[in-house]
Amino acid sequence: MNFNKYCFLLIILCFLPYKTNAQEPDNIRLSGSIQSDVLLPQTDNAIKADKKNGNVETNSYIDLNLYSKYIDAGIRYEYLEHPLPGFETDFKGNGVPWGYITGKLKKAKLTIGTFYEQFGSGLILRTYEERNLGIDNSLLGARLVLEPINGIRLKVLGGRQRRYWKENKAFVSGVDLELEVSNWIKALNDHNWDITLGGSCVNKHEKDQDITVDVDPTKKINLPENVGAYDIRAQINHGNYNLTAEYAYKNNDPSNDNKWIYKNGNVLFLSGSYSTRGKSILMQIKRSDNMSFRSRRDMQGISSTLNFLPAFTNQQTYSLATIYPYSTQNTGEWAFQTEISYKFKSNTILGGKYGTNVKLNYSHIRSLDKKYEYNYLNGNQTLMGSDGYKSSFFKMGDEIYYQDMNINIEKKLSHAFKLTGMYLFQYYNPIVVSHDEPNIKANIFILEGKYEFNSKYTLRTEVQYMMTNNYDGPETTEPIERSNQGDWMFGLLELSLQPSLMVTISDMYNCGSTKIHYYLGSLTWTHNAHRLQIGYGRTRAGYNCSGGVCRMVPASKGLQLSYNYSF
Repeated sequence: MNFNKYCFLLIILCFLPYKTNAQEPDNIRLSGSIQSDVLLPQTDNAIKADKKNGNVETNSYIDLNLYSKYIDAGIRYEYLEHPLPGFETDFKGNGVPWGYITGKLKKAKLTIGTFYEQFGSGLILRTYEERNLGIDNSLLGARLVLEPINGIRLKVLGGRQRRYWKENKAFVSGVDLELEVSNWIKALNDHNWDITLGGSCVNKHEKDQDITVDVDPTKKINLPENVGAYDIRAQINHGNYNLTAEYAYKNNDPSNDNKWIYKNGNVLFLSGSYSTRGKSILMQIKRSDNMSFRSRRDMQGISSTLNFLPAFTNQQTYSLATIYPYSTQNTGEWAFQTEISYKFKSNTILGGKYGTNVKLNYSHIRSLDKKYEYNYLNGNQTLMGSDGYKSSFFKMGDEIYYQDMNINIEKKLSHAFKLTGMYLFQYYNPIVVSHDEPNIKANIFILEGKYEFNSKYTLRTEVQYMMTNNYDGPETTEPIERSNQGDWMFGLLELSLQPSLMVTISDMYNCGSTKIHYYLGSLTWTHNAHRLQIGYGRTRAGYNCSGGVCRMVPASKGLQLSYNYSF
């Protein structure tokens, strides 16, 4: 569904004259957004940004949505003819890959076109968009949503999944049923109970293809054309307590991810929390085993994924804390997370005049206990075409993938000054991201201060330092392809001038192997629904992650522009 470059101008011309005013019918509403991220790259031998000076690179999007009483419709135009670093191979192009129309009648909705959907927590189906990661795995097809009576929601869908500028050939279909039990039992409502039950099934129909056994090319893997996945779940809320339990099962699905084995997959997770004013606790456990689920079995990375496995790790926002992010292992893992938050009241010994907030978080992820079962062909062993392995459900493996322990303390020292201190210990296994290197242990110290001069001027500062172990490589100004580059420092100054201007300067410096400064200066202007940012500096190569899904981003240097507008 690609349009040529003139479609870009046509959409803008249609967009500019539109105005929302009092004369617009009450039951019709137009909304949309424009997003454009631009880089004017420069060559930099220190980080090998292999770009020619002067070439403009941009990822730009225009979304338009029309809402009315009976019909909703939407369309998106994407321009990535000269994409940003890391998007060059698959994303290059421009056109309209996304559009839909939805008809609404009483308690029924029918969507034709492209759409996003999630069943439960996404263990067997989650299609979504995350532009910073290059994810848009929407479905092109049809979806029907019915709410026949209060407390019952039924979804039926089918379609083909987007993979960059095309759709995969596999046909994906699914059904989801959700029951809000509390709506039917008065006693539950009277005693503040909220119980929701759900169940889903998804089928992937993908034609057979020629995949030969690695140790014997004369033999071919017999691939199932239909792969089913099933999910049951329950969510219970009572007062300040919340409990979520979900279990999913997937039929055997030989793929590139699992080395073409016939083992079935499953995942179980439990999440419980308690929250009240001034304190909260969260505990989560997940066991997943061979739950890679794609609409194209020979793909790798983040392409063509049908499901989503939550990482159960603390989502870090400070720069040095994100250098070693965790990527969920869809071949199997045990994951644990606990978070405790407490506020010491004001006018107490630990709370002081304004109170003190303390948050503790612990994440631990490790391997399953696997006993491999090989096929033997021509005197050689291979996992291809076998059941792969056996794994006792309650037994854990010896290998730790990731561990994160951190404490965060927020303290208001005066009416104008707030201080935040954080310490993190991270244990990172590079094998998780395919680097055969020693495990990394990182100690990270963070101090953030925020001072409000008055209602218009606010100054925020950050100082961060990371110490790592096991770095024994040479000191060099050339980039090196390894995870552990030694110690890091980071500093930031940010001045906000209310209501619309912010000035930021920062520098991330590698004290270990490269001795490179990753400096950045930016100016951000906001006005109503407009946001414009202009900056200049270097960006380090590394993994960009969200929710346990990671994508490698190469280093870059140059002038950066970003514009966002929504209405």
